[in-house]
Amino acid sequence: MMIKDLIKKNRSVRGYDISREVADEELREMVDCARLSASSVNMQPLKYVTINTPEGRDKIIGQISFAAKLSELHLPISGTEPVAYIVICQDENISKSGTGYHKDAGIVAQSITLAAAEMGLGACILGYFSPKEMATSLRLAGNLRPLLVIALGKSIEDIRIVEIEEGESTDYYRDENGVHYVPKRRLDDVIVEWE
Repeated sequence: MMIKDLIKKNRSVRGYDISREVADEELREMVDCARLSASSVNMQPLKYVTINTPEGRDKIIGQISFAAKLSELHLPISGTEPVAYIVICQDENISKSGTGYHKDAGIVAQSITLAAAEMGLGACILGYFSPKEMATSLRLAGNLRPLLVIALGKSIEDIRIVEIEEGESTDYYRDENGVHYVPKRRLDDVIVEWE
């Protein structure tokens, strides 16, 4: 599969097939892709917590929020929750920079979700949670600060990209059949001409 196809397939999934587990080896492979990704000044301060047990999933699901623009839907719907998570943490023993490695977290999150897409899995990158409460819930060492949570599993959603004209809303939405639409600006509208 070409990288552009993987990128198109790599959408934020909020409904999962709970009968399809994500194995430890699959999680390790995703983390390995993250580990090999670029890192600012090659400091590599990120560490990863992999979770795919019912007990671990219960510690995460109540702390995260899906689809802020569709809050009335209360996603994920019961019975369609993620079956695994990867929590991306900054090891403050390596670097205490408060914002210096947020770029790295974004880079590795993309690597993880692309690896998941290649495996036929869906993912959703989540940043709306309390790092302190997440660290406490997972009983992480004091030097580990959660930055992002990636929800994982086999998608049951129909997600479609739609091109929009300049000035149209970029808010994602669902139709009456539950089809999820992701508006994207046109290529010509995002390339800036210069002289």
